[in-house]
Amino acid sequence: MKITDIQFHLCEARYSNWQFVEMHTDAGITGVGEATVEGQALTVQGRLEEMGRYLLGKDPREIALHTRNLMRDPFWAGGYVSGSALAGLEMAMWDISGKALGVPVWRLWGGCIRERVRVYANGWFAGAETPEEWGDLAAEVVELGYTAMKFDPFGKSGPRISREELGRAQAIVREVRRGAGPRTDLLIEVHGRFDVHASIMAARAVEPFDCFWYEEPIAPGNHKALKTLAEAIGIPVATGERVYSRQDARELLELGAAAVLQVDVCHCGGLEEIRKVAAMAETYSVAIAPHNPNGPVATAACLAVDAVMPNFMIQEMMTPWDVEWRDEVVVGSPVVKDGYLEVPNRPGLGVELVHSELAKHPFEEKSMQMFDNKD
Repeated sequence: MKITDIQFHLCEARYSNWQFVEMHTDAGITGVGEATVEGQALTVQGRLEEMGRYLLGKDPREIALHTRNLMRDPFWAGGYVSGSALAGLEMAMWDISGKALGVPVWRLWGGCIRERVRVYANGWFAGAETPEEWGDLAAEVVELGYTAMKFDPFGKSGPRISREELGRAQAIVREVRRGAGPRTDLLIEVHGRFDVHASIMAARAVEPFDCFWYEEPIAPGNHKALKTLAEAIGIPVATGERVYSRQDARELLELGAAAVLQVDVCHCGGLEEIRKVAAMAETYSVAIAPHNPNGPVATAACLAVDAVMPNFMIQEMMTPWDVEWRDEVVVGSPVVKDGYLEVPNRPGLGVELVHSELAKHPFEEKSMQMFDNKD
């Protein structure tokens, strides 16, 4: 079997342009993948095209060989751009490999440990202004069957936070706890904006509300500072969406700086790399909760690895608060039921692109900046 053509599709969504990969073979089997990076679509597109030229004419089932040649052997490699491009292509190769044998991708790794995965809701708070409105929306999330929800109550604060901002954040979390009830897990997001001092203050302000985790409390890379913070607060620390490889994860794990790793399958090089990071994390009793504010192909890829990782904890989901046509651009998009996603039993990743729907949502330039606050 040989790769005959690779097509790339950009699809404008609310927070990003979803970047889909479609890989064709001379056996008539087509594989799909996703390489979405917020605000970086055209940069990743160039790397996809470069890597794609190497893959033309090669057997897509030789995944280990190709990932080595594309990521390990080149002198200039690594980081989120190369990792994201490789992830999209690698997903497509796994998709083809599963379809060629008529089995789901998770079957290729020895079968699944679980038939459904717990998910948490993200993006549900859009439009909320007052703390009371946050609480009312949280109640609606619970009505939809979710048992966990993530949100950033800190506005545009950072790297420091004022007493007024702390008070508002505390009021938001209090109201969300009211609306969500005592049995719903609250996941607190920080987006890496605080210094250590501000992050400790913010954590202590929300600790009384029984929070499930405290996500990316400081900017990534300073693992010793993260460990200092983790030891000073009473909420488990989660981080890792900007961990792009086993090498990035090693020191973080050795220091015991986090209780949960949130590696993103779209950025780390693909399915095999996140499984290797998860295996490393398991030896340190650290859980895996894949980051995923991405499109439906990435969600299908997450389900494949979630099904087989012994230390999997919970999966991020944007639906139903993403674009309303999210499930129309693919066939086979998974549906949340009672706070869980069923692991699909279809060959490959279990989804296919719908070109006519993709064409309705052409590329739009997106800002690279998540926050525009000034010091």
